[in-house]
Amino acid sequence: MKRVQVLLSAYNGELYIAEQLKSIMGQSWPQVTVLVRDDGSTDGTVDVVKRTAVEHPGRVELIQGSNLGVVGSFFELLAKSDSQADYYCFCDQDDVWLPHKIETAVSRLEASTETEQPAMVFTSTELTDGELNPKGIWPKPQQREPSFYNALYENVAIGATITMNKAVRNLFVDHDRPDSRKILMHDWWFYLLVSSFGQVIYDHEPSMLYRQHGSNVVGGSNSPIGKLKGKLRSFQKHTGKGLLHLQASEFNRIYGELLNPDLKEQLDLFLRPRPRLIQRIRYVRNSKLHRQSKAESLLFKILIIIGFI
Repeated sequence: MKRVQVLLSAYNGELYIAEQLKSIMGQSWPQVTVLVRDDGSTDGTVDVVKRTAVEHPGRVELIQGSNLGVVGSFFELLAKSDSQADYYCFCDQDDVWLPHKIETAVSRLEASTETEQPAMVFTSTELTDGELNPKGIWPKPQQREPSFYNALYENVAIGATITMNKAVRNLFVDHDRPDSRKILMHDWWFYLLVSSFGQVIYDHEPSMLYRQHGSNVVGGSNSPIGKLKGKLRSFQKHTGKGLLHLQASEFNRIYGELLNPDLKEQLDLFLRPRPRLIQRIRYVRNSKLHRQSKAESLLFKILIIIGFI
């Protein structure tokens, strides 16, 4: 049976991490181990993980590290992951996985791709409050298929739902490690990476309970006002500061020479300076990049034309 390693980054998560680890230990897929990296917690997170490791000998390993932040911590986890595993899952500390999460993901990957091809699957979630009371499915199904042309502009892959094969892990560890300061989020990086060289699979069926509370690094919402606030926060965070360009430039540095000609052309177009209005208009006409919704794609084009992106 194929081996799966769960990569969990923890930081001051003593309130919820025991419940998350219990849901992983109770997965229907039996060949599962967990590598936990504590990112410099100051609460009882480490003690909780150590107790779980004693309760499940050989299945839970703990790395105690300095505070790298969420992106750097997940990159460190993958760099130290078990090279003998067949599949790898990103995991947050405060959610609860549904019992068949891993089994379903492995089945989807094995049915859809060749082993040598980089591939990952991500899913929707069952949004909950802090006490796990349901709040609906989030996010709603994507309007367009996942692709490189979307990944340069937008992330649609929720990190805690991602399962990837060994080919993705090797594609990451066999090249220069990205500078985490230039990466918007670890899941966005892997959406960009896998959509460039392999297959990204979306499953609309939720695979976990996505707990929303005051300490979430990233959160979701299904209410109209919540969605609007989320979009506004996203645009404020990801545009106008060169962050999209920084991430794309770092991707180009590491993987640019490996891209097929069409993807490389689109990446180069995106990175090319556009100081003049006519250059920005020409770029918008020639670019294949897009957001998931037509309205957001139009807004992005306007922001590019006025020089905000």
